[in-house]
Amino acid sequence: MSAAFLPGFALGFSLILAIGAQNAFVLRQGLRRAHVFAVCVTCALSDALLIAAGVTGFGTLAQSVPWLGPAMRWGGAAFLIWYGALSFRAAWRGGQSLAAAEVGRQSLGAALATCLALTWLNPHVYLDTVVLLGSVAAQYPDRLAFGAGAVTASFVFFFALGYGARLLAPLFARPRAWQILDLLVGGVMWMIAAGLIVG
Repeated sequence: MSAAFLPGFALGFSLILAIGAQNAFVLRQGLRRAHVFAVCVTCALSDALLIAAGVTGFGTLAQSVPWLGPAMRWGGAAFLIWYGALSFRAAWRGGQSLAAAEVGRQSLGAALATCLALTWLNPHVYLDTVVLLGSVAAQYPDRLAFGAGAVTASFVFFFALGYGARLLAPLFARPRAWQILDLLVGGVMWMIAAGLIVG
């Protein structure tokens, strides 16, 4: 194994460890046991594409397009405000339990569309995976091994989060726990959106 693999794994894991819009969505899908495999694969493959772009030097190109950053920032903020509002509405309505959530889950297409939007409309993901990982990878002779480490970390993290959420299932059999989760998810979405708007 190349010496660059473990630093890539460590940096990749640390960048996606923080609770964000994408992670909150994966956690929620895992709790509901709704399309968990498809959502985890979609998140991990999206990360893999972005990491590959950064490792192969796309970060420099992205920085040279002046309108791309603001467009991603405002588009991402608008989507996060909308998604956060949906979470707050669900918390206000309440009455949801794990059994009810499993019955009323969204379609695969809707889940994947939400997952892709939370991933690709988030400007931070480009800064983390394309720019930051790309610039760090450039310092290693074996950039591909560094990128492989970061991609592996992404797969490990998302599948652990998606399927590990089932351990919390007894807690989320109670409607109050879902209300708290929806409030937290909405708060995270709006905090990230505020950060994007403020810049």
